[in-house]
Amino acid sequence: MSRRDQYRAELRAGGPAGWPAYLRERSGLPGPRANLELAQAVADEGGPDTFDSLLATDDEYLVFCGVLGLGRLLADGPPARARTRIEARLHGHATDPRWRVREAVALALQRLADADLPRLLDLGTAWVGDPHPLVRRAAVAAVCEPRLLTAAEAAARAVALCERATTALAELPADQRRDEGVRALRQALGYCWSVAVAADPAGGLPAFRALAAVDDGDVAWIVRENGRKKRLARLLVSAAARPADAARPGSD
Repeated sequence: MSRRDQYRAELRAGGPAGWPAYLRERSGLPGPRANLELAQAVADEGGPDTFDSLLATDDEYLVFCGVLGLGRLLADGPPARARTRIEARLHGHATDPRWRVREAVALALQRLADADLPRLLDLGTAWVGDPHPLVRRAAVAAVCEPRLLTAAEAAARAVALCERATTALAELPADQRRDEGVRALRQALGYCWSVAVAADPAGGLPAFRALAAVDDGDVAWIVRENGRKKRLARLLVSAAARPADAARPGSD
């Protein structure tokens, strides 16, 4: 039995009334890592009322679990009106001042993607056009997950989201660049490009290389950070060597 399955069994045995104390005891906080397996088990086992009660607390970990639960509800395929309400709640949590809650939004959207990837891609496209940088951050962080980008269309959409989010960041005036939300978006783009390009090298590499021509300090930082990621560094080396290989006699 996996840890997640064990947690699910214990949650069922204890009943939702006892969940807050159980979660606080096993949250892993304060500490560097929250208990993700337990949070996913809560999302597996809970229902709308339970998630609402967790979200109504001031406890960061309980809210984290409640946000993941909203993702489970989306993945269940609710009617259109309920789906719109849940998406609006996740949109609101995407701008939470607590970074773990914001990360829970990305994880919740990935639960949706596991059940309905086209819906996540459409939602990501809408959110990346939002004026709030933390909403844009949630969009790219949710979509740029390797397991979700095995299909060509999904990978191409991920590259497009990274392009739009980077362009939006570069258009911000200098006095907004130190904003916490902008810095969080930049941080996400510092790895999301590498995930998207690795999934779609044919379309992603030209788009990524074009960033080098952008005269912007934050964009230059994004290029450097992604270039350090092994998944992208290998592609860049291979692409740089290809013209020379093609020129050699017998290289066909």
